[in-house]
Amino acid sequence: MRLFNFFNRKNGNTNGVEIPNRPNNQPKPDIPENLFIENAKPVGNTFNERNQTQPVDYGIYFLYEFLEKNYEAKGYGDALVNPDTTHLEQNIESLKNDLERTIRKVKTFYEDSIREINFHISSRSRIGMIDTVEELTMKKETAEIHINQVKEIAEEVKNNRGLGQGIIISYTRGFRNGLAAISHHSILRRNF
Repeated sequence: MRLFNFFNRKNGNTNGVEIPNRPNNQPKPDIPENLFIENAKPVGNTFNERNQTQPVDYGIYFLYEFLEKNYEAKGYGDALVNPDTTHLEQNIESLKNDLERTIRKVKTFYEDSIREINFHISSRSRIGMIDTVEELTMKKETAEIHINQVKEIAEEVKNNRGLGQGIIISYTRGFRNGLAAISHHSILRRNF
């Protein structure tokens, strides 16, 4: 029976058994809560966000977003790192390649979308879903308009004119401003 009494020690009752290293009614130290508990919610890169793949929309707005970026700061920084004109030419070629890659992604997106829409149009028209077919036809027309705009932009890029020139102009301006800053800082500030 003493075995069961050993486990039944409520309210400090030890049934005559001494327990070593047990504080006798000493106050517990006050430990702040923030040492062990995080109250802030995690931002980004949580387990669910990493494991859920979101479909990427490579529509025409993806291309416009790329074209609207200002590359002047990148050009300025690149000039400070390596102020050689061959570096400028290589980075301009890199930007052109990025633009062409983006155009290909967008064209592929629309070609695949049109192919999928055509399938849905044919399958839905066979079963008489007239309203759905009309909606799909409208979506297809919009996709065709967008892919024609993408083709126009691609042709302009090949001829070094149009919307694609904006990123090259802004990068070159930034690179030249970086070269000017180097000259100003290293030579023009000297007193002769």
